[in-house]
Amino acid sequence: MALNILVAPSGFKEGLDAPRVAAAIARGAARALPSARIDVLPLMDGGEGFTRALVKTTNGLLHRVQTTDPLGRAIEAEIGLLGQATKSTAVIEIAAAAGLLLVAPAERDLARASSAGVGRLIRQALDLGARRILVGCGDSGVNDGGAGLVRMLGARLLDHDGHELGEGALPLRKLARIDVSDLDPRLAACEIEVAVNWKNVLTGPRGVSRIYGPQKGASPELVEQLDDTLCVFARRVYEATGRDVAALPGAGASGGIGAALAGLCGATLIPRFEVVRRYLPFDEKLAGADLLITAEGGVDAQSARGKIPAEVASRARALGIPVILLAGSIGDGVEALHAVGVSACFCIAQGPMSLAQSMQNAERLLEATAAQAVRSFHAGFCFRTGLNLARDPSISSAA
Repeated sequence: MALNILVAPSGFKEGLDAPRVAAAIARGAARALPSARIDVLPLMDGGEGFTRALVKTTNGLLHRVQTTDPLGRAIEAEIGLLGQATKSTAVIEIAAAAGLLLVAPAERDLARASSAGVGRLIRQALDLGARRILVGCGDSGVNDGGAGLVRMLGARLLDHDGHELGEGALPLRKLARIDVSDLDPRLAACEIEVAVNWKNVLTGPRGVSRIYGPQKGASPELVEQLDDTLCVFARRVYEATGRDVAALPGAGASGGIGAALAGLCGATLIPRFEVVRRYLPFDEKLAGADLLITAEGGVDAQSARGKIPAEVASRARALGIPVILLAGSIGDGVEALHAVGVSACFCIAQGPMSLAQSMQNAERLLEATAAQAVRSFHAGFCFRTGLNLARDPSISSAA
């Protein structure tokens, strides 16, 4: 009896993209169980690779454009125009202009990092004639609430004296008023959807500054300052538009960019996994699987809150399909993933090794760990079904 294995991982941040992760896992699974039918479906989470994945899936086009990185330096980025769309649809990923990887670790500073480059991308998508824009949130290196983004689209962020604020997050402490009278009028005629982690809110104990600020290099003192500035920003958005983004699900996405797009640009925030289901045949492929293997670069208690492994596992659990999760690192609280449907987690590291070593050898480690995980699953499958593992020709002795 051949097993049907669905390999559906996200990418390893600052390491491998989702297609390479999926290919490595598939090689390991095939090596361990040559008779298995293996289906590969790399998943995009809104971060790096989001634009290219959707363009490839829909047979669309990529456009190279000029924009800026979080520190205001000139860079090139891509805007996608999707094929098979009923109206001209552009796709943009936050990471292309406000990504953490665009700034070297020694240069990272959430106090002054700006999302202005993303605003430039949206403006250029409008220049290309887009009537619909899909924005992918993930892997950001900013925490300015999208202030830089909306400034590039015509909004004015003013202090009590009517002067324009500077770029970055901390100047928002002096934000007295947001003037939207000169906001690009094309936005009103454009449908904007933002693919977000639905669990990310803007402010408070579970706000974006406190949850993700430390991961982006912010000190405890700066984290508190950043949360205070986003509280101010949320109040001014409400005063300018009547839209309350302070506790809006998804508003904390990408350092608060979700709040600016929803509150000031009229965008609709959607759970990013819904985008996956819209453009990729995940549900169809899952229905025929006996085992789902997914992956993420690092997992911990936060992974159960809207990350790709949790989303795919919850859907697999509803169908009674076991889920194996492979990870580059496993942190505290990973048990929360078991509650949402992950059957077992495997760390790919073999013996003592640094993060740099693990990332450098990630493909080989993924392949080897996938092989062992599949062998373990197959042993349990044989026990449950009464097959004689020693006589089963479907499993490879070389794995």
